[in-house]
Amino acid sequence: MSNILAGLALLFDPFVLLVMLASATFGLFMGALPGLSATMAVALLVPVTFYMDPVPAVAAMVTASAMAMFAGDIPSVLLRMPGTPASAAYTNDAFAMTRKGQAHVAMGICLLTSAIGGLFGALILATLAPPLARVALRFSSYEYFWLCLLGLTTAGFMIQSSRTRGVISLALGLLVATVGIDPVSGVPRFTFGSTALIGGLSLVPVMIGLFAIAEIFRFYARRVQRAKLEQVEIKGVFEGQGKILWEERRAIAQGNVLGTLLGILPGAGADIAAWISYSLAKRFSRKPQEFGRGSREGLAAAGAANNAAVSGGFIPSLVFGIPGDAIAAIIIGVLFMKGINPGPTIFLNNPSVVYAIFGIFFLANLLMIPLGWVAIKLSRLMLSVRLGILMPIIFVFCLVGAFAMENTVAAVGVALAFGVAGFFMEANRIPLAPFVLGIVLGPLLEQNFLTSMMKSHGNPLAFVDRPIAGALAVLTILIWVWPLINLWLRRRSPVAGRNQG
Repeated sequence: MSNILAGLALLFDPFVLLVMLASATFGLFMGALPGLSATMAVALLVPVTFYMDPVPAVAAMVTASAMAMFAGDIPSVLLRMPGTPASAAYTNDAFAMTRKGQAHVAMGICLLTSAIGGLFGALILATLAPPLARVALRFSSYEYFWLCLLGLTTAGFMIQSSRTRGVISLALGLLVATVGIDPVSGVPRFTFGSTALIGGLSLVPVMIGLFAIAEIFRFYARRVQRAKLEQVEIKGVFEGQGKILWEERRAIAQGNVLGTLLGILPGAGADIAAWISYSLAKRFSRKPQEFGRGSREGLAAAGAANNAAVSGGFIPSLVFGIPGDAIAAIIIGVLFMKGINPGPTIFLNNPSVVYAIFGIFFLANLLMIPLGWVAIKLSRLMLSVRLGILMPIIFVFCLVGAFAMENTVAAVGVALAFGVAGFFMEANRIPLAPFVLGIVLGPLLEQNFLTSMMKSHGNPLAFVDRPIAGALAVLTILIWVWPLINLWLRRRSPVAGRNQG
């Protein structure tokens, strides 16, 4: 109980509340502008949090990500342009409602279901993380090896467009993770004689490059014409929303559960959660013909899923130190810089910080309702900002932020290099999420593998002779072979049908 009270004292510190308010405003602004994603907002906040304590630093990034995830719905409703990738799943429905004169209804559903989804994910985080941490304390290097491998596997296979591209992205991330000193021999790897790379590539400049600088490059490459704002007056956002939420309670519940579960899976994230939740809602809907033409059900299911995934993605991050998505990966990097190591021992060494983080998720999603309402009212003003003026300012801020992390020009070079890499990966439809997971989990996978091999004197059976390690091994291998099993079943079923005929 004392740890909970200490956590609440950290949370309700006036400075923390002020930081949350400022980062909420920043997140709403970033999310509302098409192309500036929630991940980009969090990456840009990293240099700002450099001199903060752990709790306000995490509060800034969690609040900004939650707000940006909702704010991405605003241009979906008014411009038919998703502000964040997670909003793309239901953009057609949101804009169709605007064409029907129901922009205020669409905005209200997006706002309230986002808050409900975030609160549900926060509740699961607060209730599930502590018992999971007690189980994780029994983990040795064998279990962590399989857990890392499972995370990398799900990251590669959860890509909707192409599993091949997902695996390529994952392999590139693992290759980048090998830069630096070999943990056993102490020999430099892939440093090309540069002393700046001996310690490996710092996560934060890499993230700034992949998600912020790459987006700036894409903006200047596209130079698309700004979409015309729908001439609608948005009023009565909350009018009749109680009845609508009750009617769509099944879709919201499905979005909450599915979003949280997919958020827990490394590499899935809010984007995939929104698409899968929308597809599932359409599959089991009584009115599937309305989807794509202004479906409240689709809007509610996907809107709840994307914010639930943000909260759910922090469960493996906090308990095992394995990020659920790119946003969680950035937050993990910041916690490491603050001297706090995510993983089961954080519940023993920093319990008050853990409970403060739980409170941050609840408070951020509660703040979303009043601040989101203000953002909706100011949406026309926010969307009138010219990105041609804003992008150079963001670019300079990215370079300063990358330099501030290590006080070296090499960090700026890393950010620029990965900005170019992120631009070309996106241009060739190679997903970034597996790449990020490869960079984060690669060193952990290698370290636990080498530790396990030394402990077992090279005996591979030691990796599966413990119950939890064996179960994780079976699950991982099953995911590997499942495409082959599925292919065999598909080929066998027509043959079986012909034999019966």
